[in-house]
Amino acid sequence: MAALVIAEHDNSTIKGATLNTVTAALQCGGDVHVLVAGANAGAAATAAAAIAGVSKVLHADDAGLGNALAENVAAQVLALASGYSHILFAATASGKNIAPRVAAKLDVGQISEISKVDSPDTFERAIYAGNAIATVQSLDATKVLTVRTTGFDAAAATGGSASVEKVAAVAASPKASFIGSEIAKNDRPELTAAKIIVSGGRAMGSSDKFNDVLTPLADKLGAALGASRAAVDAGYAPNDWQVGQTGKIVAPQLYIACGISGAIQHLAGMKDSKVIVAINKDPEAPIFSVADYGLEADLFAAVPELVQALG
Repeated sequence: MAALVIAEHDNSTIKGATLNTVTAALQCGGDVHVLVAGANAGAAATAAAAIAGVSKVLHADDAGLGNALAENVAAQVLALASGYSHILFAATASGKNIAPRVAAKLDVGQISEISKVDSPDTFERAIYAGNAIATVQSLDATKVLTVRTTGFDAAAATGGSASVEKVAAVAASPKASFIGSEIAKNDRPELTAAKIIVSGGRAMGSSDKFNDVLTPLADKLGAALGASRAAVDAGYAPNDWQVGQTGKIVAPQLYIACGISGAIQHLAGMKDSKVIVAINKDPEAPIFSVADYGLEADLFAAVPELVQALG
């Protein structure tokens, strides 16, 4: 029995979500192999071989795999699937795009966003926006899983000594082609990897106030900026800052929620944070029910005072 982890990478480095997915794969039992499918991705394959716990890296290199199109990566996974009892993807935008294609072609049920491995065929996952945990057993010969990365510690990125084996790349699909991408530039830590996050809600009132009040605090703490869906929908913050069930799932060391009431969808995305600080003038705000520290105050006064106190 062996598990195959589909690596997320930029053709030179391995993304952090892959490390959490490796940990989940190790808990499934058996050897853990990692597939690095890309173009000129030798450096990424070498980095994958250094991950602790990985016994083999499969390196498929072709121009058609360079931009990680779901059609092509799914075909590459399917070409290797017969040798594995478990196929695991990080529950990111990329993983959620590829995994269902693989599960459908294998005619098996996908188990989405697992947060715990009880046994090789039994897994736990959150349902009802995290208010209940479902225990799911799969009798399929091949388990196709997406992994909620906040549920598993990251495997060590160094210390491993896996072998790297080149595998034949599948032919690129003629039905899909890469046209281009627009990458948002951000000097701050990436939201899902940040150790500290400062988030704002609808109470911020405008994008100008959002930036004027929260940016100084984030600068002081070296934090990423996040937002509730209400703030994003109102245009106060960009889409890629959204935290919650329909945004990004985060679990930083410190999460500071400013003017966020705590809708169930938002809580589902951040309640695994190690320490939660809530600043809200409404004493009945649901965010206080999950906060480790709560400050009932006007954020427009409290946050600047906090910035000043931080020096």
